[in-house]
Parts: sequence; C-alpha cells; structure tokens
Amino acid sequence: MGKGGMSREDGEKENMAAWLVGLNTLKIQPFALPPLGPHEVRVRMKAVGICGSDVHYLKTLRCAHFVVKEPMVIGHECAGIIEEVGSEVKTLIPGDRVALEPGISCWHCDYCKEGRYNLCPDMKFFATPPVHGSLANQVVHPADLCFKLPDNVSLEEGAMCEPLSVGVHACRQANVGPETNVLVMGAGPIGLVTMLAARAFGAPRIVIVDVDDHRLSVAKDLGADDIVKVSTDMKDIPEEVPLIRKAMATEINMTFDCAGFNKTMSTALNVTRSGGKVCLVGMGHHEMTVPLTSAAAREVDVIGIFRYKNTWPLCLEFLRSGKIDVKPLITHRFGFSQKEVEDAFETSARGGNAIKVMFNL
Repeated sequence: MGKGGMSREDGEKENMAAWLVGLNTLKIQPFALPPLGPHEVRVRMKAVGICGSDVHYLKTLRCAHFVVKEPMVIGHECAGIIEEVGSEVKTLIPGDRVALEPGISCWHCDYCKEGRYNLCPDMKFFATPPVHGSLANQVVHPADLCFKLPDNVSLEEGAMCEPLSVGVHACRQANVGPETNVLVMGAGPIGLVTMLAARAFGAPRIVIVDVDDHRLSVAKDLGADDIVKVSTDMKDIPEEVPLIRKAMATEINMTFDCAGFNKTMSTALNVTRSGGKVCLVGMGHHEMTVPLTSAAAREVDVIGIFRYKNTWPLCLEFLRSGKIDVKPLITHRFGFSQKEVEDAFETSARGGNAIKVMFNL
C-alpha cells in the first residue's frame, strides 16, 4: 500500500481528465474510476471531439435546463481501445477499437420499453450534469454501448459517430428517402452531418442555408447541390424564401432546422411545401415566435428530435462503406495537455474556420 490509497500496478499512470471547475475554467485533474462491473468495460480514450454543448457548459455553466453545480468531467463524442472487460462481457476483448454511445438509459421505464430510450427521464449521459464525461485517459462504460469499429474506420471517425447520429436520427424520424428534396438550415457541424445523412438516405437534392460564407463553401465541397446565404434579420424572410425555392428548383419536401432560432424556424415553415415536414434539430432559442397557424393550414408537420436511438450500427456501416465521409469535418486536432485543452476549447468557441475540433489522446 502506498500513501493515501491503494498502490497501482507498476507503470500504471493515474487516470487524468479535463474537469470543468468553474466559468471558463478547465483543469486536467485526477479522475477516479468506479470498480468494473460484470457487464462493463474499461476503455482508453483515443479520440474525443468538442461539441457545441461542451462549449456552452464552459462559457455559461449550463445548456438548456441542465446546470453545472459542481466540478464535472467534460466531453461525450468519443472512441477508444478496450483495456479491460467485465466478467460477463462476451462480445468485446482488450485491444478492440470501439465507438462509445454516451447515454445510459434505465431500461425499465415505458420509454425504454417502447424502444424510445433517448427520452428516458433517468438517462445518464456523458458530460450532462451531474454525470461525468469522457475527456479522460480512461472511462468505464457498459459493454453494450461500445461498438466495435470496422477495420477501415479510424478512431477519429468512431468519435464522429456521436454527432453523425443526430443527423441519422433526424433523417429516420423524417422518413427521408429517394423522393425527399431536403433543405438544411444551418451549416454548422450538425447541419453538415444532417446533410451527409440525408444524402446517404437517398435524398436526390439538398440545399443548405447559412449566414456564413466559409461554412457554406464547406457545405458545397461536401456535396450540397446548392447553397444560399441569408441574413440574421427577420425582416428579410419574404425576400429570402423565393431565393431558397429557386435554389431548390423543385418543391421542398423536408426542412431540417439545425440552428433553432426564430428566423430559421420561421423561414422553414414558410418555405416548405404544403403537406411537407419541418424537423427542429437545433436548440438555439428556448422559446420561439413562429408562423405556426399558417403552416398548420397548409398541413406542414413539425417534428421534434432529441439526441438519437439505435444509430451507431448504421453510422458505422455508412462510414465503412464510404456512403458518408466525416473526415473533412475534422478541421483541428489537439493533444491532451492543460494548454492544449484550453486552446482547443477556445478554437471551437471562436468558430471561424473550425468545424470539428478533435483531441488525440
């Protein structure tokens, strides 16, 4: 026994993690792991991406109605290598490369029993207070939420399954297919993965709208059929709706609002064809004032989504087959030192030409 606790095996380093300890303050500090349960695995993290929600927590200590009240390990987009498996784990062995689905549901409530486990009220989700995240050397996680990577899929791509899952879940909920012409509002990371998912689901024509020239150029490079630059001013909607329709060159069956602001949702409801659908993916505004009555009179359906369910196998198949290529979305890479963690979050928060910022551990 050493001082202050159990001795470690020779050469085994203390597990460290990036802790959110206060407003705009991240510290790399020790992170004690729980004992390994029979159905759990210990995973050495190798790739962890920064999500917009991580930045929200850093800058405001909250995201939507989730509030950080005590120090919390950040991060939830992740992949790594199995180090140890529990006594009842039959599907994974040490050395396997895996992508981790970050949410642990209860599997007892009605939502879980219905298969809609993403709506579980007792969900324990990486880096959603008070649950710790995965920007750490190692984490312990249920084996059935660790998905083995195909040989031709990298660990970074494995970490990208988390944001890609949002787009895949949205496309499933909206029943996107070969007859669905898709408009995407917002060319940030989630807008771009939704565009890639829609194409993989068979959408024949996709137009993407944003306020930023650089992000629109990225969308075009990733395969958008056309792009439209818009303003942030609500008063410009009447002029912009015809421009968006002209860019689509046919009726818009499905609009994904991946920003979630008054303006984007109002535009979506106006521009989508009668009998079409609008899926609200982004959560920019907590409350909105939108032209719902006129949209309802045209039988435009509004669909909500929250995170995802049962998406990792399909995401990995899209990556394995080459139907989706997420590699161009990874624009910045950092190591796992105190300075690099701070610089990485600042790069992500600044935006500019950064799309997905990735840690290589």
